[in-house]
Amino acid sequence: MKLLFTACCLTMLVFGNTANAQSVEQKLTGMGLTLTAPTKSAGNYVKVVRTGNLLFLAGHISTRADGSTITGKLGKDLTIEQGYEAAKAATVSVLSTLKAELGELGRIRRIVKVTGFVSSMPDFTDQPKVVNGCSDLLVALLGDKGKHARSAVGMVALPLNAAVEIEMVVEVE
Repeated sequence: MKLLFTACCLTMLVFGNTANAQSVEQKLTGMGLTLTAPTKSAGNYVKVVRTGNLLFLAGHISTRADGSTITGKLGKDLTIEQGYEAAKAATVSVLSTLKAELGELGRIRRIVKVTGFVSSMPDFTDQPKVVNGCSDLLVALLGDKGKHARSAVGMVALPLNAAVEIEMVVEVE
Protein backbone atom coordinates (compact mmCIF):
# COMPACT_ATOMS: atom_id res chain seq x y z
CA MET A 1 0.00 0.00 0.00
CA LYS A 2 2.82 2.38 0.91
CA LEU A 3 4.49 1.61 -2.44
CA LEU A 4 1.25 2.39 -4.32
CA PHE A 5 0.88 5.72 -2.47
CA THR A 6 4.51 6.63 -3.26
CA ALA A 7 3.99 5.74 -6.94
CA CYS A 8 0.88 7.93 -7.12
CA CYS A 9 2.69 10.86 -5.47
CA LEU A 10 5.64 10.55 -7.85
CA THR A 11 3.31 10.39 -10.85
CA MET A 12 1.58 13.60 -9.73
CA LEU A 13 4.93 15.32 -9.21
CA VAL A 14 6.25 14.31 -12.63
CA PHE A 15 3.09 14.73 -14.69
CA GLY A 16 1.07 17.13 -12.57
CA ASN A 17 -2.45 16.70 -11.34
CA THR A 18 -4.19 16.78 -14.72
CA ALA A 19 -7.60 16.03 -13.24
CA ASN A 20 -7.90 19.65 -12.10
CA ALA A 21 -5.73 21.24 -14.80
CA GLN A 22 -7.48 23.58 -17.19
CA SER A 23 -6.44 23.82 -20.80
CA VAL A 24 -5.33 27.18 -22.14
CA GLU A 25 -8.51 27.25 -24.20
CA GLN A 26 -10.63 26.67 -21.06
CA LYS A 27 -8.78 29.46 -19.23
CA LEU A 28 -9.50 31.82 -22.14
CA THR A 29 -13.20 30.92 -22.04
CA GLY A 30 -13.23 31.46 -18.28
CA MET A 31 -11.86 34.96 -18.89
CA GLY A 32 -14.67 35.68 -21.35
CA LEU A 33 -12.28 35.59 -24.35
CA THR A 34 -12.96 33.69 -27.55
CA LEU A 35 -10.56 32.32 -30.13
CA THR A 36 -11.65 33.09 -33.67
CA ALA A 37 -10.76 31.73 -37.08
CA PRO A 38 -7.39 33.19 -38.04
CA THR A 39 -7.52 36.00 -40.56
CA LYS A 40 -5.97 35.60 -43.99
CA SER A 41 -2.68 37.28 -44.80
CA ALA A 42 -3.17 40.71 -46.32
CA GLY A 43 -0.23 40.34 -48.70
CA ASN A 44 2.46 38.02 -49.97
CA TYR A 45 3.40 36.57 -46.57
CA VAL A 46 2.22 33.89 -44.17
CA LYS A 47 0.90 34.31 -40.63
CA VAL A 48 3.35 31.83 -39.11
CA VAL A 49 6.67 30.26 -40.07
CA ARG A 50 8.06 27.24 -38.27
CA THR A 51 11.75 26.48 -38.06
CA GLY A 52 12.64 23.61 -35.76
CA ASN A 53 10.66 24.06 -32.57
CA LEU A 54 10.23 27.83 -33.00
CA LEU A 55 7.21 29.56 -34.49
CA PHE A 56 7.63 33.11 -35.80
CA LEU A 57 4.26 34.82 -35.92
CA ALA A 58 3.54 37.81 -38.13
CA GLY A 59 2.04 40.91 -36.57
CA HIS A 60 -1.61 40.60 -35.56
CA ILE A 61 -3.62 43.78 -35.11
CA SER A 62 -6.14 44.54 -32.38
CA THR A 63 -9.41 42.98 -33.51
CA ARG A 64 -12.58 42.19 -31.62
CA ALA A 65 -14.25 38.76 -31.65
CA ASP A 66 -16.65 40.06 -34.34
CA GLY A 67 -13.68 40.85 -36.62
CA SER A 68 -13.85 44.63 -36.31
CA THR A 69 -10.62 46.51 -35.69
CA ILE A 70 -9.94 48.40 -32.47
CA THR A 71 -8.69 51.70 -33.88
CA GLY A 72 -7.18 54.95 -32.68
CA LYS A 73 -4.05 56.51 -31.27
CA LEU A 74 -2.93 56.29 -27.68
CA GLY A 75 -2.61 59.73 -26.17
CA LYS A 76 -5.36 61.10 -28.42
CA ASP A 77 -8.26 58.69 -29.02
CA LEU A 78 -7.62 55.97 -26.46
CA THR A 79 -6.68 55.74 -22.78
CA ILE A 80 -3.96 53.45 -21.47
CA GLU A 81 -6.70 51.10 -20.22
CA GLN A 82 -8.32 50.95 -23.68
CA GLY A 83 -4.91 50.32 -25.22
CA TYR A 84 -4.29 47.54 -22.69
CA GLU A 85 -7.53 45.88 -23.81
CA ALA A 86 -6.54 46.35 -27.47
CA ALA A 87 -3.24 44.57 -26.74
CA LYS A 88 -5.18 41.70 -25.15
CA ALA A 89 -7.39 41.51 -28.24
CA ALA A 90 -4.36 41.40 -30.56
CA THR A 91 -2.92 38.63 -28.38
CA VAL A 92 -6.12 36.59 -28.71
CA SER A 93 -5.73 36.96 -32.47
CA VAL A 94 -2.16 35.60 -32.24
CA LEU A 95 -3.39 32.73 -30.05
CA SER A 96 -6.08 31.95 -32.64
CA THR A 97 -3.36 31.55 -35.29
CA LEU A 98 -1.32 29.41 -32.89
CA LYS A 99 -4.33 27.18 -32.19
CA ALA A 100 -4.87 26.68 -35.93
CA GLU A 101 -1.18 25.84 -36.39
CA LEU A 102 -0.77 23.55 -33.37
CA GLY A 103 -4.21 22.03 -32.86
CA GLU A 104 -4.05 22.83 -29.15
CA LEU A 105 -2.40 25.61 -27.21
CA GLY A 106 -1.10 23.14 -24.63
CA ARG A 107 1.75 22.42 -27.07
CA ILE A 108 3.31 25.81 -26.28
CA ARG A 109 6.57 25.26 -24.43
CA ARG A 110 7.47 28.93 -23.99
CA ILE A 111 6.65 32.40 -25.27
CA VAL A 112 10.14 33.55 -26.26
CA LYS A 113 9.67 37.11 -27.53
CA VAL A 114 6.84 39.61 -27.90
CA THR A 115 7.04 42.80 -29.90
CA GLY A 116 4.22 45.24 -29.30
CA PHE A 117 3.61 48.13 -31.68
CA VAL A 118 1.41 50.90 -30.29
CA SER A 119 -0.14 53.58 -32.49
CA SER A 120 0.53 56.67 -30.44
CA MET A 121 1.02 60.40 -30.40
CA PRO A 122 4.61 61.70 -30.36
CA ASP A 123 4.37 62.71 -26.69
CA PHE A 124 2.84 59.39 -25.53
CA THR A 125 5.47 57.35 -23.66
CA ASP A 126 3.44 54.64 -21.91
CA GLN A 127 3.71 51.98 -24.62
CA PRO A 128 4.96 49.41 -22.07
CA LYS A 129 1.79 49.90 -20.00
CA VAL A 130 -0.30 49.23 -23.11
CA VAL A 131 1.65 46.10 -24.13
CA ASN A 132 1.24 44.81 -20.56
CA GLY A 133 -2.22 43.76 -21.81
CA CYS A 134 -0.47 41.13 -23.91
CA SER A 135 2.13 40.12 -21.32
CA ASP A 136 -0.36 39.87 -18.45
CA LEU A 137 -2.69 37.69 -20.53
CA LEU A 138 0.12 35.32 -21.58
CA VAL A 139 1.29 34.86 -17.98
CA ALA A 140 -2.29 34.37 -16.74
CA LEU A 141 -2.79 31.65 -19.36
CA LEU A 142 0.60 29.95 -19.34
CA GLY A 143 2.26 30.76 -16.02
CA ASP A 144 6.05 30.80 -16.25
CA LYS A 145 5.85 29.52 -19.85
CA GLY A 146 4.19 32.82 -20.70
CA LYS A 147 7.04 35.01 -19.40
CA HIS A 148 8.98 36.44 -22.31
CA ALA A 149 11.46 38.99 -23.59
CA ARG A 150 9.65 42.03 -24.96
CA SER A 151 9.82 45.28 -26.86
CA ALA A 152 7.06 47.91 -26.72
CA VAL A 153 7.41 50.65 -29.29
CA GLY A 154 5.38 53.64 -30.47
CA MET A 155 4.38 53.92 -34.11
CA VAL A 156 3.04 56.85 -36.11
CA ALA A 157 0.46 54.53 -37.75
CA LEU A 158 -0.52 50.87 -37.98
CA PRO A 159 -2.46 48.97 -40.67
CA LEU A 160 -6.20 49.77 -40.77
CA ASN A 161 -5.61 52.45 -38.11
CA ALA A 162 -5.28 49.63 -35.54
CA ALA A 163 -4.42 50.70 -32.02
CA VAL A 164 -2.00 47.82 -31.35
CA GLU A 165 -0.13 45.16 -33.29
CA ILE A 166 1.53 42.16 -31.61
CA GLU A 167 4.08 39.73 -33.03
CA MET A 168 5.66 36.77 -31.26
CA VAL A 169 8.27 34.07 -31.30
CA VAL A 170 7.01 30.90 -29.62
CA GLU A 171 8.79 27.67 -28.71
CA VAL A 172 6.62 24.57 -29.12
CA GLU A 173 6.88 20.87 -28.31
